[in-house]
Amino acid sequence: MTALARQKKGRQQGRLPLRLEAARAAALYAALSALCVLCYGNSLHGELVHDDVWAIVNNPDVRPGSSLRNIFSNDFWGKRMADNTSHKSYRPLCILTFKLNILLGGMTPLYFHIINVCLHCAVTCLLMYTCKRCVFEDPRLAFVTALLFAVHPVHTEAVSGIVGRADVLACLLFLLTFHFYIRSVDEWVSEDSFPSTVSPGSLLISLFLGTCAMLVKETGITVFGVCLLYDALVLCRKTLTHRLSDSRLRDFPHFSTPFIKRACLISGYVVIIMSVRLWLMGGSMPLFSEQDNPVSFSPHLLTRFLTYSYLLSFNAWLLLAPIMLCYDWQVGSIPLVESLGDVRNMATILLAVVMIALCLHCLLSLQRQDNREVLVGMLFLVFPFIPASNLFFRVGFVVAERVLYMPSMGYCILVAHGLGRLCSVAGRWGTTFLSVCMLLLILLFSWKTVQQNTVWLSREALFRSGIKTLPHNAKVHYNYANFLKDTARHQEAIYHYNNALRLYPRHASAMNNLGTLTRSPDEAERYYRKALDTNPQHNRALFNLGNLLKSQGKEEEAETLLKDSIRYGPHFADAYSSLASLYAEQKRFAEANEMYLKGIENCPDSSDLHNNYGVFLVDTGEGQLAAAHYQEAIRLKPAHYVAMVNLGRLLRSSNENKEAEVWYKRALQVTRKVEILTPLGALYYNTGRYEEALRVYKEAATLQPDSTDIWLALAQVLAMAGQGSEAEKLTWDIISREATCIECYRLLCAIYSKRGNYTEALVALDMALQQNPRDLAVRAELHFSKGNQLREMNQLEEAFESYKLAVELKPDQSQAWMNMGGIQHIRGDYAAARMYYERALHLNPGSKLLKENLAKLDRLEKRLIGGA
Repeated sequence: MTALARQKKGRQQGRLPLRLEAARAAALYAALSALCVLCYGNSLHGELVHDDVWAIVNNPDVRPGSSLRNIFSNDFWGKRMADNTSHKSYRPLCILTFKLNILLGGMTPLYFHIINVCLHCAVTCLLMYTCKRCVFEDPRLAFVTALLFAVHPVHTEAVSGIVGRADVLACLLFLLTFHFYIRSVDEWVSEDSFPSTVSPGSLLISLFLGTCAMLVKETGITVFGVCLLYDALVLCRKTLTHRLSDSRLRDFPHFSTPFIKRACLISGYVVIIMSVRLWLMGGSMPLFSEQDNPVSFSPHLLTRFLTYSYLLSFNAWLLLAPIMLCYDWQVGSIPLVESLGDVRNMATILLAVVMIALCLHCLLSLQRQDNREVLVGMLFLVFPFIPASNLFFRVGFVVAERVLYMPSMGYCILVAHGLGRLCSVAGRWGTTFLSVCMLLLILLFSWKTVQQNTVWLSREALFRSGIKTLPHNAKVHYNYANFLKDTARHQEAIYHYNNALRLYPRHASAMNNLGTLTRSPDEAERYYRKALDTNPQHNRALFNLGNLLKSQGKEEEAETLLKDSIRYGPHFADAYSSLASLYAEQKRFAEANEMYLKGIENCPDSSDLHNNYGVFLVDTGEGQLAAAHYQEAIRLKPAHYVAMVNLGRLLRSSNENKEAEVWYKRALQVTRKVEILTPLGALYYNTGRYEEALRVYKEAATLQPDSTDIWLALAQVLAMAGQGSEAEKLTWDIISREATCIECYRLLCAIYSKRGNYTEALVALDMALQQNPRDLAVRAELHFSKGNQLREMNQLEEAFESYKLAVELKPDQSQAWMNMGGIQHIRGDYAAARMYYERALHLNPGSKLLKENLAKLDRLEKRLIGGA
């Protein structure tokens, strides 16, 4: 064999292991991705639930056409960052992903869930790569770490809940930042000098990615602390221990210059971005209520210290044994630790002992230049959890499972390291036993994850699970009651609101919502006032009590309450609408207009406010301006069918029937409701499209079978469409259910009159009059119609008496006066005829017919005088 042939064969043999290694790695990554999909596949068909509704459905910043500028000036929920009511959660990049989701796939939850699962797959694969490169020497332990992370049940809130995308995406960017930082540092380290920065580009990319992680979720900024400590304790460990052992501390700043430069750059950059963050928050921290975080409101320092410490061990237990999981751990879920004798302090002490032992282990490893698994595990476990620990600032929750998504990486690294150490001393059979135990743990976690995903499939499933898991939590009862209220299950809602109040008697929102459900105005007022006694600034209780008093005619007090509602909730659009409508009812139109404009200025994204202002403008004769506000309401909320119907009615009033029809049909694409079908049916009826009107009214009658008005409209269409018998039958059917239906008798009269059956028409009118309608105008119309029928039958005397009764009830009925004049004209009583004609002409001076009749009367009288 020649030398050239030997070289070629050597290269081929070298390539073969590389290819096998690459294929093996690809297979492992594929297996991890498949496991993630298997565990979370049943979450793909879930709804948008809980916080998803506020962050996506009700968030104006994610809607198509909304300004990108608002995303970078508002918080995660669409409120202005400087607003006192804002939670100060600044996550613009996460909101951008929601906006992109909607642009590409609309509001379909499936696509949101697919992205979340894909991101979880990416984080899992990147975690394995990180562990292989930076943590474990044995790649099998890196795979075990990723396996455990992929299936951990505590991740279900972050992956199955769409809002959890902030945690998952921030974790992905956290790992990428970590990687680029490591790439920027020289791997080849001598004992004489600290590793230098070999790739400034990678360092700048790590700064950019770390900033992006922070702009996805606040915990992302902790990656910079992890990077610096990893740099100092792992990358610089060899040089650091050598210098410390040689006691050459005088030269230390000189030899550590590369690290000091990196540390100063990172620290300075963090100070800058944190300052910008504080500036965006308006220089103030978020304000939370006692319900959000009861511990922080305790007046006793010892209680706060003991409870905060216990919460650390509670979170650690959720990572170790995620048996009991819940979407909300507020208001009574975890009682305060108020004394040193509380048995739960043992868990705190145990956690402290474990953490101290791990820290000592890290120090010993640093001195021996030994393994780095525990150190990296501790960094990944502790640092991402610091923002949620209440150490530096108050947070808006007691326990939140999704904030454990990032710290769980450290937990999984520590478990895998422990498994590796045990296997190294356990022997062959012991290793087999430990491997089987780890496999069982992964299978158990997978089963728990699949089960927990079902909880996140719908609002009802989520809220019911909360009550099942934490029946002593007032918040879960309150949330479930809200769901029941929204679905019109009012008695069940009242039961759970009362349970919330039993568990937390100062729950002002539960009192307020109970007031909205009670049928007794006095009881409702009592609940609202009780809510205001608990929280005088509860803007919804102020709003509801103001509306209640407005309906009772107590307008002065109502006005004061609605003004207070706006003062304490300047972005509460309903309060502006209600106060403006009060002004409009009082004919204070200028103030009403000003209030609507002020509301639109403070709540520019409120579609309902624009719609209500449109209604006000129509009532005040500003139809063209009203149309613009209806269209703005639809732009802000493309499914705002009420604004579409209102716009259709406005166009219909100006005879723009084709455009009106378009808007009615567009509303029907959103929902098939009676309030849309009936105006569309009326449009078809008035434009002679009877077949289409029949189809629309039949659908409306199916949706609301108890509505007399719909059945009557259907009967009227049948009559006009030439189906008199069907119309007659349907009308009698309506009368059998509601004998006081005056319009039914009038329709029967019209049907019979059209057939020439005046006797039956008279009977129908008499039956209507027997109902003795209270409205004098209606009774006058009935007598007038009866007079018309009698006149057709040539019963002029009886007709005259009916007309006479009509004008007695309604003196301004010019047609009745004219008909009375006509009868007297026929009888030859010209003086009386002239008197009635002139009375009618006075009421209707533009009537040509009356003028012609008077002219005829003049000619007749002249002939009579001439003949005489």
